[in-house]
Amino acid sequence: MPSDLYCPDCGAEYAAGPDEPWRCDCGHPLEFVDRPHPEGAPLPLSKLDTSDGLWTFFEFLPIDKHVTFHEGFTPLVDAPEWDAQFKLEYVFPTGSFKDRGATTTLSRAVELGVEKVIEDSSGNAGASIATYAARAGLDADIYVPADVKQSKLMAIQRVDARPVRVDGSREDVTAACLEAVDAGEGWYASHAWNPAFFAGTMTFAFEIAAQRGWTVPDAIVMPVGHGTLFLGAYRGFRLLLDAGIVDRLPRLLGAQAAGYAPIVGALGGETTADGERTELADGIQITEPARGGQILEAIEATDGDAIALGSNRIETTLDRLHRNGFYVEPTCAVAPAALECYRDAGTLDPDDDVVVPLTGSGLKTM
Repeated sequence: MPSDLYCPDCGAEYAAGPDEPWRCDCGHPLEFVDRPHPEGAPLPLSKLDTSDGLWTFFEFLPIDKHVTFHEGFTPLVDAPEWDAQFKLEYVFPTGSFKDRGATTTLSRAVELGVEKVIEDSSGNAGASIATYAARAGLDADIYVPADVKQSKLMAIQRVDARPVRVDGSREDVTAACLEAVDAGEGWYASHAWNPAFFAGTMTFAFEIAAQRGWTVPDAIVMPVGHGTLFLGAYRGFRLLLDAGIVDRLPRLLGAQAAGYAPIVGALGGETTADGERTELADGIQITEPARGGQILEAIEATDGDAIALGSNRIETTLDRLHRNGFYVEPTCAVAPAALECYRDAGTLDPDDDVVVPLTGSGLKTM
């Protein structure tokens, strides 16, 4: 049976089904009632059957596998120039980590008997949801900014989803999408609101732990827009800690784009770069994250932080990544750039063990 939903803020519960709400009546995001995790010690990586990709960790997931390309277990590689490890999240089927959430979200849609999904996105999440909807045989409307990159628009169109281009800000795109959802035009497969998406992104933490012999790094530096990977990492490591599989949480350090840094602002930090904003990192240009309060809670619980990066640092780091063989899109450069800032500021010690995800392919910038 599909897991029911509840609101952790007011305690309201909602039955699972194709007409389930996309948020609580009180306005807060919903979560799954079920929070499964296995008993006993985990197998070492050498003995894990990883042929199912991230679904290897099905015992942790409140969703059954229905829609998959066997995605996951992305490489964790040494990055000597940064004295860190990079997790190559850009080698997923659609070229971004958003496939983690798409496989679980569309599997949930199939569980519920949904016929059509709707999503709003700056590009990567939309392409991912559209692709997995095609795999599931479901119709999909994807609301995107009018100036969405052509490569991401084509990824949506080529799988026979319907892109809906919206003039205005990223928030205007969401508003138009929600109008369609509230009009009953489809099930909201939102990467920002739907708890099924976060069930998928928390497998990022499981993979890191397994690839490191069921240990955790000192810190993980991640880009933050709506915080889907950031919160997924927090939820995954928290679940591993609660299950007794790891003995601590890593510090979670966020990286936002200058001028689009509400989490940095909430922490009292500088939200621009010398008074300027950057338009380079379009994947995280979010001024009102749906789960902003949860992101701040994750930062507090892990002794984390968040900083904003300007165009010069992002561009310099992007060039450096490319020269080192990591062909990623500009948004990916924000986290490695932030890593150096955190070290320069003394937030991270020189010998701290750090993992940084590279979240989207450079092939998507065409």
